[in-house]
This record gives sequence, C-alpha cells and structure tokens, in this order.
Amino acid sequence: MRSHIRINKKNHLTIGGIDSVELVKKFGTPLYVLDEMRIRERYKEFRDAFKNYPQVEIKYAYKANSSLAVLNILKQEGAGADVLSAGEVYLATKINLNPDQIIFTGNNKTNAELELAVEKGIIINFDAIHELDRLEKICKANKKEARISFRVNPAISPQTHEHLSTGLKESKFGITATEALEAYKRAKKSKYLKISGIQMHIGSQITSSVPFELATSKLLDIVGALKEKLDLNLEFIDLGGGIGIRYNKEEPYITPQDLSKKLIPLIETKIEEYKLKRPILYFEPGRYILGDASILLAQVSTIKKTPYKKFIGVDAGFHVLIRPTLYNAYHEVIIANKAGKPNYEKVDIVGNVCESGDIFAKDRLLPKIEEGDIIALMDVGAYGIIMSSQYNSRPRPAEIIVKNGEYDLIRERENFQDLICKQHVPKRLK
Repeated sequence: MRSHIRINKKNHLTIGGIDSVELVKKFGTPLYVLDEMRIRERYKEFRDAFKNYPQVEIKYAYKANSSLAVLNILKQEGAGADVLSAGEVYLATKINLNPDQIIFTGNNKTNAELELAVEKGIIINFDAIHELDRLEKICKANKKEARISFRVNPAISPQTHEHLSTGLKESKFGITATEALEAYKRAKKSKYLKISGIQMHIGSQITSSVPFELATSKLLDIVGALKEKLDLNLEFIDLGGGIGIRYNKEEPYITPQDLSKKLIPLIETKIEEYKLKRPILYFEPGRYILGDASILLAQVSTIKKTPYKKFIGVDAGFHVLIRPTLYNAYHEVIIANKAGKPNYEKVDIVGNVCESGDIFAKDRLLPKIEEGDIIALMDVGAYGIIMSSQYNSRPRPAEIIVKNGEYDLIRERENFQDLICKQHVPKRLK
C-alpha cells in the first residue's frame, strides 16, 4: 500500500488520514481526492535525487495537473513551470511565478502565444525553425529581446505506449539533431534573440533509464558541437520529464535516484570532453510528482451479469478519467468501503458513457460488489481531472485536497448550468 493510503478499522480506504467513505457522504461522486503531503514528498524525492549536481531546477509540467492548489504547493516547494499554452502561461503568472522560472515548450505556437511570452519575459523553447522568424518579427515590433532555446528530437525510443512517445524520429515534436547547428547559427545572428539553452522530451511513463541515457548523450554531443563550431556556452540543458510511476505492482519502474546515478556521471564526462561551461540542469517532471497523489471515487449504480461477463457500472466514465480508454492504461481498483475484504469474483468495472471503450478495468478479482459500494481508482493525480470533459452532457466532478486528517474543496462540482453557460441561441431559433 502507498505511504499515504491506509485501511482503517472499518475496512474503509483512507487517504491523508481521511476516510474516503465519509468524503463521499459529504461531497458525492465522482470525486477526485488529492493528498497534499504526498505531492510534497514526491517533489522532494525528485529534487534530492539530483543534489550531487551543482545547480538543478525543476520545471513542473503543468499539463499533468494544473489545479491552482497544486500549482501553489509546488511553488512553495520551489518548482518552476513547464507550460504548453497561453492558458498555462496565464496560470503560472496567476500564482506570481518569476518569469525566469517559466519555460514555454508548446508546439505549434500561435503568434498571439509568442507575443504573450515576449510580454511576460519567459523562456521560449522553439519546436520548429519556422517559429524563429515569427518570433524575431514580434520582438522587433515590440522592441523587446526574448530568451530562447530549441527542442531537439534525439530520435530515441522511450519504450513506452506509442501515444506517449515524443522523441521518435517520426515524431511531430522538435527539430532534428542535424538541423540543430543551423537553427542555433540563425538565432545567434539575431539581435532580438538571446540563446539560453537546449531542451528535449522523449516521452512519458518511461520505466527504464536506458532511453534517458541514450538521449542525454546525444543532446550533450549537440551541445559540444555548438561550443566547438559556434562558440556557444549554453546557460541550461533541459532534459525534459517522462519518468514513470508504478501503476501496476508487476510493472518495472525506476526512481529519480536510479536516473541520477546514470545521468550525472554521463553529463560530467561530456562536460569534461567538450570543455563546457557547466550548465544548469532543468527537469520537467509531472506524473512522478502527481501520479499517485490522488484517487478517484465513484459509486456503483448497476450490476449486470451476462453469460460472458459480470459488469460493475459506476457513476463515472471516460469523461472523468480517460486514461484507460485512451492508453489502455492500468489503474488499480479498491472497493473503498470493503478495502480489507478478501477478493471474491472477477468483474469488469465500466463507466456511464455511451461508448463501448468506456471501461476502467477488465477481469479484476475483487470483493463481492453491491449497488451503492464505492470504488477507488488509484494513481489518478496526473492526466486525470485535467483531461476530463463534459461529454454526454455530464458536469465535471469536484476535487478535494487532504492533509493530515483535514480536507478542503479545491474545485467545485459543475452543475447543468455550467454545460451551457458560454452558449448563445440566436433569436430566430427560439
């Protein structure tokens, strides 16, 4: 069992010292529940794993979970921001992050997004050489300089789900290693662009250090070539995010400590080989910090037995948690009000969306389930509520944060009015 998850004397699942069944009585279902202390713990694990390197900065990946409470927790811990859109820029500035702590790594940036980044003074990470000319025009028009880096695609397989692989040679992300020299050469000629670093991000839910080692080695070779051929000493090297978590106890996994033991000696060797001025290391973790900090609670509404399967229907669907449908992702299931009971029968846990792919778990051995029971889907803190929708005209769920036996509502449950609050009907249609 995870350190923040327990089973009490009532055989109820608890998170952060709070009985999950009591939370359901107060707030209803579906319900996301985050543990504040687990977020802080995981952040510190990642930070401390790299303490042997002189200067490391963590840019938390906002795409994983951008609840304002989460962002403020990580700001308190010292995290910066990896942002991908104008909306995420807004959130980072909303919590008053220093612009130097923000890197804008989104792909297919619009001119409006580039203008916003220039206005805010944040680092702009180019995803394509084409962006360089557009940004230079914007800087010139506004008489402002922009700090920049380039996202380089190292053409390395991260050995993860194809939808989570972003560093393959056929990926849509970044520029190729062969384009990098020309890209930096062009940027160096501009009086409006200040070259600050280089970045990569090879994928997500990576459970081996090998892809990171191969990609980092390639990236440092590029940095060495930039030093040799363009006399560039980069301020930072951004190794992205992607370290996975253990959704299934049978899966392999690595820790930040494992990764540090492999990467730091490699980086030190490359610094010496190319006589580099020591760069700051950036990392962009998201899933590792937030993944197992949250559970999703849903109530059993329907029990259906066919000649082939027994289906347990709950009052949530892929509009609430899309990962099982989108990635065939595994999430452990615990019956929150029967957490200590022995497993009894094999069932499928299915959602309430009118789609055949709306299945949370297949062939799981669980205690005997009855109508009204509460299921807990584990490890939903990353890419959970952030990817929720209003499909089938179902309002989004509430979100609670717990800390050492206390709780707070951090996101109100939507209502039916929220489904139409931004819509307008022309008079001719009324």
